[in-house]
Amino acid sequence: MAAPDTNRILKTVCAMIVGTSLALAQLAPAEPGEYRADWRRIGNSAVELNLAAPATGSVERVWYSADGLRLYARVGSGQVYESADFENWAPSTAAEPAVDGSQVPAVNKLPEAAAHLRVSASGARQVYAFGRQAYRSEDNGTSWNSLTSYRGESIIGPEMKDLAVSPRDTQDVVVANSRGVWRSLDGGLTWTGLNQALPNLPVRRLTALPIGLRGTRVVAEGMGELEWRPGEKLAWRLTAKPSVEAETAVRLGFSRVIGVEVTAVAVAGDWAYAGGVEGSLWVSTDRGRSWRVSRAADGTRIEGLYADAGEPRLAVAVRSGSADTQRAARVLRSANGGLFWDDLTANLPETGVHAVTVHRASSTVYLATDAGVWFGVADLTGGSRAASWSQVAGNLPRGAAYDVRLDAGGNQLFAALDGFGVFATMAPHRLRELRVVNAADFSARSAAPGTLLSVLGARIQSARAGGVNAPVLAVSDTESQIQVPFEAQGATLSLAMRADRGPFTVGLAMESASPAIFVDRDGAPMLLDADSGVLLDGMNPARSGSRVQILATGLGRVSPDWPTGVAAPLDNPPRVVAPVRVYLDRAPMDVTRATLAPGYIGFYLIEVQLPALVNSGPAELYIDADGRSSNRVPLYIEP
Repeated sequence: MAAPDTNRILKTVCAMIVGTSLALAQLAPAEPGEYRADWRRIGNSAVELNLAAPATGSVERVWYSADGLRLYARVGSGQVYESADFENWAPSTAAEPAVDGSQVPAVNKLPEAAAHLRVSASGARQVYAFGRQAYRSEDNGTSWNSLTSYRGESIIGPEMKDLAVSPRDTQDVVVANSRGVWRSLDGGLTWTGLNQALPNLPVRRLTALPIGLRGTRVVAEGMGELEWRPGEKLAWRLTAKPSVEAETAVRLGFSRVIGVEVTAVAVAGDWAYAGGVEGSLWVSTDRGRSWRVSRAADGTRIEGLYADAGEPRLAVAVRSGSADTQRAARVLRSANGGLFWDDLTANLPETGVHAVTVHRASSTVYLATDAGVWFGVADLTGGSRAASWSQVAGNLPRGAAYDVRLDAGGNQLFAALDGFGVFATMAPHRLRELRVVNAADFSARSAAPGTLLSVLGARIQSARAGGVNAPVLAVSDTESQIQVPFEAQGATLSLAMRADRGPFTVGLAMESASPAIFVDRDGAPMLLDADSGVLLDGMNPARSGSRVQILATGLGRVSPDWPTGVAAPLDNPPRVVAPVRVYLDRAPMDVTRATLAPGYIGFYLIEVQLPALVNSGPAELYIDADGRSSNRVPLYIEP
């Protein structure tokens, strides 16, 4: 690939990797009780279910404005949205009109029992009906044509709930059903979905976060477990082997042993905690074989439980309750294995709480509530009941949060919002507890000469690594990037930094190479087609026999030597000294190039040749440099 193309693509990559994370400078106290975070959305609200178009959650009602220029939809949560371009949606305060039965003529017969009729306000002859399917009649119901049935199934999904005909054009028809909003401009001969921008994904659980070939996974009400795959651009997809089934089996098994309906479970080693639909809490120290009552039922459902893997006597339970019980204890903590539960609700608003996660090292508790995402610093040892809660606001849409999770390193906070889907941001506790991670994948892997590091939670002013100046390349109030000097040597690296809050030093393990492939926060890797410069993903797969370029860091020293903190030359960039191998589904590929990335600091560019014969679909790709392996990432391929 020519240098100008590489330069253009790397600018895009840097914007995705560096720019978006450094935008987290907004994460600072805005007003008492609120932190403004820069939330990034993962995926959209649409689901691929092999229908006429991507689907979404249930829509209960649709109608046109009197002039036919706007479309309105009431979704399952009760929120009304409107669209002026029949693609994008905005919240609406429009009043829902009553169904005017006087406009519907008497028909000779219905297409199915209990079908509902609709006609255009223009008085046209066509009559539409909906029940299990959608129908149209040109002869006042003497005969009906099914508009949605194919081999007995609906091509737009089941459970038709409403139908509206445009007052401007009797051929313009919209249907609402359990899978979203569907429109036809030819009287029902063909259908398109209006769901990709409609915030109506009924997410209830986060079951997995992106890592390797696995993407973000959620449980959506009425749909099952869905995944937003790394590199996906279109829609969520059903998982082939839902992980939630195993957890459901555990919860049902605990229910049988305990004798109450268990609504939440948490397991930490031999310890297990269970919460009941009637508010009881139970504890087991033998992996669920025997149980003791930990807290008596009080009628308020246990929604979520957290048990700490490193200290299983620490547990936190959260509860919802009706409006008249939400002033009661909704956040309960036990530091002694369930012998006592203390109320940490404190200044939390009167709202139901659905899920909880904890970062024990910083004593931070995160909550998913009907009023969004909240966090607080709490005494987790049991010595005090004091807690102070703040909302993690910013650009997060207003809505009920049903789940909240931290990634494995405790660096990123993920939240599932009803209707809107999944969002992620840097975890606020990083402002108090700094973390140095690899800039490519936010992992805690070893450093290597030339590696890019991210310091989470601080604005770094200067840095020295092993007594040598380490250039600070980009900074914000919450994150900074540093390059390890090429001259750094030894088995450990002492990274001494001066931040706006004062000096601190971090010790890092050092290797001759510690490769990591750059990934975005969805888990999609930075892989390029070498000829076109196009980023490769699920929508733009690589072709058999083509050349693929990989953007990475941590490949170590180069030849000829290159100054730390200086952009690599556009022509003849220095090559990597360590032997570099690349594997696709564990089979070696031909590496044709391994150099510093032209025009950039701390980036390495590896080029490989794909085999002439490859299997279609995602394949596992990783780098080996001097015997050290990188993270595993997916490469989508078409033969």
